[in-house]
Amino acid sequence: MKLSAKTPRHLKAPERYANLIEILNDKKLIRELYIFSGLGADERVFHRLDFSGFKTTFVKWLVPLKEESIENYSTRLLDQIKSKKPILIGLSFGGLIAVEIAKQIETEKVIIISSAKTKHEIPFYYRLAGQLAIHKFVPERILKSSNFFTNWFFGTSSTDDKKLLKQILIDADPTFLKWAIDTVVHWTNLTLTKNIFHIHGTNDRILPFKFVNCHVKIKNGGHLMILDKADELNHILRQKL
Repeated sequence: MKLSAKTPRHLKAPERYANLIEILNDKKLIRELYIFSGLGADERVFHRLDFSGFKTTFVKWLVPLKEESIENYSTRLLDQIKSKKPILIGLSFGGLIAVEIAKQIETEKVIIISSAKTKHEIPFYYRLAGQLAIHKFVPERILKSSNFFTNWFFGTSSTDDKKLLKQILIDADPTFLKWAIDTVVHWTNLTLTKNIFHIHGTNDRILPFKFVNCHVKIKNGGHLMILDKADELNHILRQKL
């Protein structure tokens, strides 16, 4: 790369490189990632992924309005996206949101993990539960509880991962949790997002592998493989980013 007019030739090599990095920052050549966490989760679940070299923004969940659609909710999240043609990364429910946002703005690429691209990748029994409104009768204490079944369902096995999942469920906002579950079982999207890349685990029990058509599969990966399969995911993400 040739030095620009902004880079004085009299500077020593270290100073010149530092100046060049500053110019790259000024020109906003550092790529930006906008990351959407899972249902009721936050950026803590991404702590083993390596996003070094990127400007990373973890999009904050908003309190949903009464009977708010996923389309309208996604529109409200756009206030947190400041760059043109961003890269979106969505985990689980965050993947659905990333898909909906990509329908409203131009993106460089969309990467979803343990998620779904259209309503056809949502298990039929969830959609049936939605039609019968069964999910609305599940008590809040059940949704936020952590036990053997919860760990099996999410695929957490180590002590640290179980503790993290327990804390995430405790911290989850019940209003958002109920709204998000209702949104998943009633999701109607049929649009296949361009530039989308889907990573899914073969042992996912929440969104079973047999229902999705992913680009890369992670052998024995559970729904929260972002924790125990981080090395594999880091390798894949580095190739795609």
